[in-house]
Amino acid sequence: MNTFYFCRVGYNIADLVEHAIDLVPERVALADDTRSVTYAELEERTNKLAHYLQEHGVRPGDKVGIYSRNTIEAVEAMVAVFKARAVMINVNFRYVENELQYIFDNSDMVALIHERRYTDRVAGVRPNTPKLTTVLVVDDDTAGQFPTAPDSVEYEAALAASSGERDFAPRSPDDIMMIYTGGTTGLPKGVMWRHEDWWRVLGGGINFVTGEVVQDEWQQAKVGAGNPQLVRYPIPPMIHGGSQTATFHSLFDGGKAIMLPEFSGHGVWQAIDRHTINLIFVTGDAMARPMLDALLAGNPETGEPYKHSSLWAMASSAALFSPTLKDQYLELLPNTMITDSIGSSETGFGGLSVAAKGATHTGGPRVKIDASTDVLDEDGNPVAPGSGQVGLLARRGHIPLGYYNDPVKTAATFKEFNGIRYSIPGDYARVEEDGSVTMLGRGSVSINSGGEKIYPEEVEGALKCHPDVFDALVVGVPDERWGQRVGAVVHCRDGKRPSLEDLRPVLTREIASYKQPRSLWYVDAIQRNPAGKPDYRWAHAEAESRPSDEDAPAPTTK
Repeated sequence: MNTFYFCRVGYNIADLVEHAIDLVPERVALADDTRSVTYAELEERTNKLAHYLQEHGVRPGDKVGIYSRNTIEAVEAMVAVFKARAVMINVNFRYVENELQYIFDNSDMVALIHERRYTDRVAGVRPNTPKLTTVLVVDDDTAGQFPTAPDSVEYEAALAASSGERDFAPRSPDDIMMIYTGGTTGLPKGVMWRHEDWWRVLGGGINFVTGEVVQDEWQQAKVGAGNPQLVRYPIPPMIHGGSQTATFHSLFDGGKAIMLPEFSGHGVWQAIDRHTINLIFVTGDAMARPMLDALLAGNPETGEPYKHSSLWAMASSAALFSPTLKDQYLELLPNTMITDSIGSSETGFGGLSVAAKGATHTGGPRVKIDASTDVLDEDGNPVAPGSGQVGLLARRGHIPLGYYNDPVKTAATFKEFNGIRYSIPGDYARVEEDGSVTMLGRGSVSINSGGEKIYPEEVEGALKCHPDVFDALVVGVPDERWGQRVGAVVHCRDGKRPSLEDLRPVLTREIASYKQPRSLWYVDAIQRNPAGKPDYRWAHAEAESRPSDEDAPAPTTK
């Protein structure tokens, strides 16, 4: 292995991974249920893949798609893409052909690395994507079902044909890290971050709790090498920016990251006990609720409770984590720290709260925002604490360059006020008297009822305080008098169907009467994207497709 000296400076993702490789080559970097890869092996395999991509025409700034569930190869591919100074494109593995066509075209993708199970979908798109000239196929458990296409190459064969040396040209902190948004309320957009900006906001270049800036690019690797190895489990799919962040945090500090391609409540606790996991990352209720049910039930394979003694932290981000759910976890996991953070693909980390029993009921998530995050009114001025005024969450400093190939949406989201450039993706918030911030949800899905703005996340959190409600999405539905009324698409527990009257006592305790649902649609399951984020387009379609299951009388006044 080549020797690199500590004087080298470069806030680049590949460089930061290589620092850990150089200090702890013998440690396990990645593991699943059947195998593991050490840092030395990660170095050799990612060098080979990076060289293969370069040898087949991938140049700095070119786009390389990764179309995979959470696998060791998916992480190897990300690291290799960054080593080659190319740009990684996260492809949602639930996309069908027309969605794949869109993201392949929109990103100007020239190479793709995909699991074998997606071979037919890729084959359906390739004739219409002339820029896509290099395709690698990663084996999975579908071997024999999907033969490798004549114009594709086996992943392991590609590695075997290339050099494992680290002999790349110098990289730059200006290299691009791109995160495609999930497209919950519109088409996916590629958010372009400079590597250094992403690292400063999400990758550990600043302490999330203290705000202290890291001055030494070797610091994470050196601190990690000098301490016992942490085992992290990023549970959401790697298409989610939060899982990418959790994985690279692990690689930067010499940790071990567990890669498991399928999610289930029991599967999480089994993995925690099997791999002695220290930290898990989830996306709100969509994962935390089935995990809670599994924790309460115990291990069906042994009939014993789960041990979870190694787990010291549970971090949630990017989706609603209901207050009552946090309280139940605090009761069951008294020795585990539970955190809830806010952020988006356009802002990165924005604030953090540490769950405390009995102090979590505030409607939407309530956090302490970091020093680079503000809540602004429509004129770009900070909202006064305790004023009750609702504003937009805005981040300054290390923020993205904009959206790829979309100057119009870039101008709409990245705005300048008083000489300061902000990222303002549209998340509404209220600043409380103590300076903490209550998140109210994305403005594009807010409800206007008689001139009152109502934010779905706040109502959803209130609904899920009722013990019979497993999950819910809240949407605005047409109303002759008020323009819109609040409707709720509800997934109940154990076949129960609480009426609006049954829900009323809980709702009245949590939110004002004008925010409470007046129409209910019961469903067998709530549709969310693979990362657990709500699919409000689906919820609207559900409400429009049939009459509601229950309606409340219209109020005479607001």
